[in-house]
Amino acid sequence: MTSATEAAPRFACPDWWAKIKAGETPMADVPINEAKAAKALAFFNRLRLPDVPGNPTMKEACGQWFKDILVAFLAGEDPETMERLVWECLCMVPKKNSKSTYTAALGLTALYMCEIPNAQMLLIGPSQNISARCFDQAQGMIRLDDNLKLIFKVQDHLKTITRRKTMTTLEVKTFDTSILTGEIPVMTIIDELHELGKKAGAIQVMQQIRGGGITMNGGQVMMITTQSDKRPAGIWKSELQKARAIRDGKAGESPIMLPVLYEFPEKLQKMESFWRNRENWGCLLPNLGRSISRQRLEDDYTNNGSISPEVEQVWVSQHLNIEIGIGLHDDRWVGADYWAKAAREGMTLDDIIAKSEVCVVGVDGGGLDDLLGICVLGRHAETKAWQAWAKAWADRDVLQLRKVIAPELEDLAAAGELVLVDNIEAEANPEIVDICSRLKLAGRLPEEDSIGMDPEGVGSIIDELTEAAFRIEDIRSISQGYKLNAAIKIAPVKLKNGSMVHCGQRIMDWCVGNAKVEARGNAVIVTKAQSGSAKIDPLMALFNAVMLMSWNPVASGGPSVYEERGLLTV
Repeated sequence: MTSATEAAPRFACPDWWAKIKAGETPMADVPINEAKAAKALAFFNRLRLPDVPGNPTMKEACGQWFKDILVAFLAGEDPETMERLVWECLCMVPKKNSKSTYTAALGLTALYMCEIPNAQMLLIGPSQNISARCFDQAQGMIRLDDNLKLIFKVQDHLKTITRRKTMTTLEVKTFDTSILTGEIPVMTIIDELHELGKKAGAIQVMQQIRGGGITMNGGQVMMITTQSDKRPAGIWKSELQKARAIRDGKAGESPIMLPVLYEFPEKLQKMESFWRNRENWGCLLPNLGRSISRQRLEDDYTNNGSISPEVEQVWVSQHLNIEIGIGLHDDRWVGADYWAKAAREGMTLDDIIAKSEVCVVGVDGGGLDDLLGICVLGRHAETKAWQAWAKAWADRDVLQLRKVIAPELEDLAAAGELVLVDNIEAEANPEIVDICSRLKLAGRLPEEDSIGMDPEGVGSIIDELTEAAFRIEDIRSISQGYKLNAAIKIAPVKLKNGSMVHCGQRIMDWCVGNAKVEARGNAVIVTKAQSGSAKIDPLMALFNAVMLMSWNPVASGGPSVYEERGLLTV
């Protein structure tokens, strides 16, 4: 924690939640060049809203929150070196806060402020509809003011606005991997950044955009977005994590990104009683009473947003920036509530093998559009706590077959917790056999029922295990559906009381967040069908291992944990 006498890291805002509750903009104080700020605000304030009756000016219609962001972004300056301070800004604000309109106005203001001749600015939308709306708003503002028509030239067919004095252009484009075509924009404004988390190649495009930042002219990047309506992935996940780290003072001394995040603290995002209380909504809606009607928002939630858990999850992600993930809704697996607390960061498979008196293995496989998951579950020799480690493999074709989750799978592959292969049987099966063989050689497997599997889609794994001298008695078929009910209910109890822990792996966090349950008579089941296109295979492998461990197995032999540590002498 930073002491009162120490300077906080640049752009850190430890009191961000207090600011939100007080109705202030949740961002750090940024030194401002007052002359630039006055010029930017004077221009911005004169712009008129083209799609509102009476066409009010930004001075009248825009909330102070966005003006604070505009001034910091365009006029933030080190008072000693006179160097620009804010090279990037990430603003996350809920839906219907005039985000796209204000973004268009910021683009025009930046174009007016830029004195670099023949430069290029980009305003990028993730889809044709969003980029077209941004352009329509910008050109509408110009056409409402005769003086602006003298300053700017609008080319509808090119979606381009040019400042006549400098010939610098603001081009409105729809995102794709070829938008830059070798150009180095002096400013890039990205609307709805979270949508880019669903697009392949987005990371590479962002690297190209940021390449402009190391030129003598520099290159600013403004990102403004709502929260994602799916679990954050790809470029959106990485940018959001970075912004939160900067805001919390955990990203070094001199970041270049200014974060402005309208969200509840994580613990409150997981308290359904808190965010369902409509009295708590207003602090996240800086345009409440301007572009947002409280009554209409509440009516929309009552009539549309709360009709089912799935719909509610999407509604609150968009209107309250609740991050979709672990522990939000009634159809979740109850173990999700205790999963994060049971993580033991730094624990590895080697640790589990070394410290366990017995281990069992769960395996769950599928087709080309599924994952192949394995889970090793060990019982600690001293504490008797169950310790879980998992890994998964996927055929590369899944990136095309399941494009919605492709960015998440690529992230997991980069983290080393998922292996993308060209041939599951040839590349994944041998590694599964190797893991089982390591456990057998260490004497950690029980005499029988040491490897539990969903009987479907695992024939080739069984063949390779038997070729590696595993007996058919070592392999147990674990019935799925309602017959897995015991494991589905045992695991949450042990997670809550601390008698089951895990390695804190991202792939398992993802699978646990994806898991949905369904009541079948007196049983509760977790199924792939119920969880949709999101994957849960490594979690199902854990359930298979839990079934085996619940039978209280005893290791078949090998050196004891005490002998390995040199604690037992003859």
